[in-house]
Amino acid sequence: MPTLTRTIAILPPEVARLIAAGEVVSRPLDVVRELLENALDAGATRLEVEVEGGGLRLVRVRDNGSGIPAESVSLAAVRHATSKLSPKPAAALHVTTLGFRGEALWAAAQAGQLHLVTRPASQVGASEVLAHGDEVTVSRTSAPAGTTVSVSNLFAALPARLRTQASPAAEVREITALMGRYVLHHPELHWRLTVDGEVRLTHAPADTRGAVASVYGPLSSNRVLNVDAVGVSGVVSRPELTRARRDRMHFSVNGRPVLAPPELEKAVLEGYGELLPAGAAPLCVLNLTVAPEDHNPNVHPAKQVVALADLPDVAARVREAVAEALAAHPLARAAPALIAPPEPTTPAQRGNFPELTLVGVYQALYLLAQGEGDLWVIDAHAAHERALFERLTRELGAAPSHDLPEPELLHLNPEQVARLHERSADLQAWGLNLEDFGAGLARLRSVPAALSALAVPRLHAEIVEAALGDSPDPRREVLARLACAPALKAGMLDWERGLTVLAALQACEQPWACPHGRPTVLRLSERDLAHAFGRRSVRDVARGRDEGRR
Repeated sequence: MPTLTRTIAILPPEVARLIAAGEVVSRPLDVVRELLENALDAGATRLEVEVEGGGLRLVRVRDNGSGIPAESVSLAAVRHATSKLSPKPAAALHVTTLGFRGEALWAAAQAGQLHLVTRPASQVGASEVLAHGDEVTVSRTSAPAGTTVSVSNLFAALPARLRTQASPAAEVREITALMGRYVLHHPELHWRLTVDGEVRLTHAPADTRGAVASVYGPLSSNRVLNVDAVGVSGVVSRPELTRARRDRMHFSVNGRPVLAPPELEKAVLEGYGELLPAGAAPLCVLNLTVAPEDHNPNVHPAKQVVALADLPDVAARVREAVAEALAAHPLARAAPALIAPPEPTTPAQRGNFPELTLVGVYQALYLLAQGEGDLWVIDAHAAHERALFERLTRELGAAPSHDLPEPELLHLNPEQVARLHERSADLQAWGLNLEDFGAGLARLRSVPAALSALAVPRLHAEIVEAALGDSPDPRREVLARLACAPALKAGMLDWERGLTVLAALQACEQPWACPHGRPTVLRLSERDLAHAFGRRSVRDVARGRDEGRR
């Protein structure tokens, strides 16, 4: 392809504006974030967000903050006009507010149609601003104290950018999660999120534990411990409340929710020490306070990442704060080291699992077996769970759905409602018919026939909770959870059941781990056992290398 030689030209203002608007507002989520930051900077104690059409049709944020005085309102939608930063260069190194660039309203007006109504409490009458592109009109109106900002028809004049937007359901899910993070880090405020006329998230002023209840439910809030140290506050979960991912580890710096650097996440895990198994992550909401000059919030277009001047020191304070919070409770005691799962670590074919002979039952939970000259220890619960999981997987697609005699109403939290809208068609495809009933309720009409007769407490609630969880594979999550409940528990194992479980495990396609990733079997080499006693193993003896040591 021939090389084109072109002269350098300065972009016309109208082109530069279209490009720059994308730096601040590239999706509806950005509009919500910027407007929430403005409201918080204005000292609002009540924030209400309305979203329509995934935010492309409308985003509206209403607050009871300080408002914009009439003499300044004409500059509200002008680029780089802000009341939050002094015009002096040094001010950019001493940011004390969430917003500071003066681009939010300008970028929103470039990307959509901006409508702003604002009134300080001491001012008679309100101001109204209409802005789209470079056209700005200001007029007088009446309104309560505070500010309401509406951005409508986002990217309607930018068809290429409009085509690249996520689906409304996916965007609503992200907006709900964003609101949840602000609730967690500002629990002392009133919060409300409405999507297409339906309330998805509400929170009344409370402490961080109450915010966890609003976002993740009361079961999670009952399992968190307060953290209160110099520069670090919030909550961490008890060791029994863990996840395989770190998506519920939340941090803020000087009130700004941020994507934490790996060093801070590692500090939290180190604060738990042996209380967490390998690969597990807790729930935490930690608010970090640093001197304004010790952090730089201007290193990311969406300000989700901040640079900390002394990250190792901050990480050390986080680690110590978490450790102290845990040490104040009986649960903070050393846990025994875990034994790594056996090889192979990748899924194996059925033929690779050895023929094992049962030789004993230990603690009514573990099977002792021998095979290939070694000692094998089988966790009967994990093995039974694996066998049940594979059986349910086979049966799920072989039977039609089971219609309930009467539809059942179930309570959903805001994130579950968002996921229902996103996954409804996929859930119906494998037999789960669940309808949004409004007001945080869902109507369950049918469940997969393979699951309908399982002896599982709260069967329908368990199915729905797993289907609307944050797992990327809800079908697998449902089956894994339902396989766990009826699997043999400690104290239930005897010789006959042990034989049955061992045979079922040997017939599995993937016998090495339960559906949740825990090992089903551990292998103790006969050679390692012999060497631990200071002997040669029988395999060494067979080679004639154990003379004189019998």
